[in-house]
Amino acid sequence: MWLSNFTLVLPNRVVSGGSVLIEDGKIADIRERVVPGGVQGDGRTLFPGFIDMHGDMIEQELEPRVRVDFPMSVAMASLDARLAAAGVTTAYASVSFSRGARDGERRSFDHTSKVIRDLSEARKHTRVDHRIHARFDITFDNAVGVLEKLIAEGRVDLVSLMDHTPGQGQYRNLEVHIKNKAAYHGVSETEARQMVTTAIAERSRPQDVLLSNMNAVSHLCKSKGVPLASHDDDTVDKANLMADLGAVISEFPVTSEAAQAAVERGMMTAMGAPNAMRGQSYSGNLSAREAHRQGLLHILAADYHPGAILAAVKALADQDPEGLAGAARLASANPAKALGLVDRGSLDVGKRADLFVADQSNRVALTIREGQVIHSDGTIPLETPALQPAE
Repeated sequence: MWLSNFTLVLPNRVVSGGSVLIEDGKIADIRERVVPGGVQGDGRTLFPGFIDMHGDMIEQELEPRVRVDFPMSVAMASLDARLAAAGVTTAYASVSFSRGARDGERRSFDHTSKVIRDLSEARKHTRVDHRIHARFDITFDNAVGVLEKLIAEGRVDLVSLMDHTPGQGQYRNLEVHIKNKAAYHGVSETEARQMVTTAIAERSRPQDVLLSNMNAVSHLCKSKGVPLASHDDDTVDKANLMADLGAVISEFPVTSEAAQAAVERGMMTAMGAPNAMRGQSYSGNLSAREAHRQGLLHILAADYHPGAILAAVKALADQDPEGLAGAARLASANPAKALGLVDRGSLDVGKRADLFVADQSNRVALTIREGQVIHSDGTIPLETPALQPAE
């Protein structure tokens, strides 16, 4: 089936009035001209499907308010629809093992284990290709054993090492962190300061224990072939440590110095699409736009809002040396490369037909995964049975 008269975002350039042939769930041909018949794009833009390697949304879907639990069937259906409508065709649902339960029980030991198992089952029936990103808090010793079991069961596709102890990493600026916490919880800054002080005391661990936990997770990932990422690298030393542990992605580097060190060690850097879209980090850390200007940004992730990815790509296209094609790679070809997804991530013959169509207002009109429609807003007529929405 031909998709004809689209603006094609190819790996290294953008072509107007192009056409793509889909057969057996793959891209069978690409023509840099209009092909008669087929689904007509009328100049709309055809992108490779976005690959989101870090999205925190499932935790919010499962517990939209503190101590208000939703069943996985409802949460996953809602998230699946949101992702498809944002042009995401492959998504890594991020779930966390953390000391304590700072957001209700959402990140407690037992809860996270159950969420991962439930996610693993639920993703068998979704439209988007859902995968599982286990975020491992290095201060949480007891999670090593359960993570090992989950990986052995084949339920985890990506692991990241994080430490959310205030005073370093994402929360290195304590004053900004205190102000944000006060606003989030609706308390005074004095109360928020006490909360932060308590968190530091509860989470502090000897350095040898932290290193032991990181080494255990690193060995586990290497032995099972699961990609490892670091999280919130804030110093050159930390970036180098994570590279030594085998991390292939540096998620949300906090400073340009840490990002530069990660890049020099061969890691790809990932930052949040909301940061890039807004032009600033809500935590007061490194701006994704600045990292991109410095050539230190490789991957855009939804973080907490999938709708921000396309807007971020468009925002960065103006400053990218390769324009829209270069910016689009941040959410498609680059995460595919980092995560070993060799069958997708670009509009190339032989790749999976994972793609989406955006109109001039940056609304996603149509999303296709492996040749099947997983989202349509009804504005593009689908006249051929092979491209009717999937059941």
